[in-house]
Amino acid sequence: MVFEPGQVITRRYLRGSWCTWVQPMRVLADDDQGLLLWHPAGSDFARLVDADGNTQHELTVDRMREPRLAVLTWTGYDILVLMPPGVAHSVWWFYRDGVFAGWYVNLETPYTRRPDGVDTDEFEARIGHPLYLDRATAAAVRAEADRVVRLIEVGTFPFDGTHTDFRSDGRWPTLRLPADAVTPVDQWPEAVVPSSGLSEK
Repeated sequence: MVFEPGQVITRRYLRGSWCTWVQPMRVLADDDQGLLLWHPAGSDFARLVDADGNTQHELTVDRMREPRLAVLTWTGYDILVLMPPGVAHSVWWFYRDGVFAGWYVNLETPYTRRPDGVDTDEFEARIGHPLYLDRATAAAVRAEADRVVRLIEVGTFPFDGTHTDFRSDGRWPTLRLPADAVTPVDQWPEAVVPSSGLSEK
């Protein structure tokens, strides 16, 4: 399945049976370079928080008390996200007031496509925890990080200036999450529960 330019899809991060992050994204391209997505400041996103306000950065998700997805407003930067096919990272371009401000590389499993978007699994340094990484997987993630560093050092795509002059279409509205986008994974119909993947809304 190929997503069409202009289509709004849902990008999710999964951790075991928990959905930890949900973000509506506008498709700019879906081609051999990867899936290129746009998310402007002022748009919705949701992150997993517990009853005490902890996120998965403070606690492993299995230790969170009454975790739920909280819908928030993305602030500070507009972002362009490239998810290259079959690789264990995504590249984010940050823009403030329409001016390129820097890159960010997120280490993650290669994404899985769904009819309404993509899901992926974020890398975290909790090696050995059953919901996170074993040593072999952690070594593979570190190797991917080293590979990306080499791309950055030599200025190879996508770190060659590509998209640094990107300007969004001023007619595009901010993006909103539909109510069903924050449904817990265990309440998704069995046919759509991914192992780890994108979705269209």
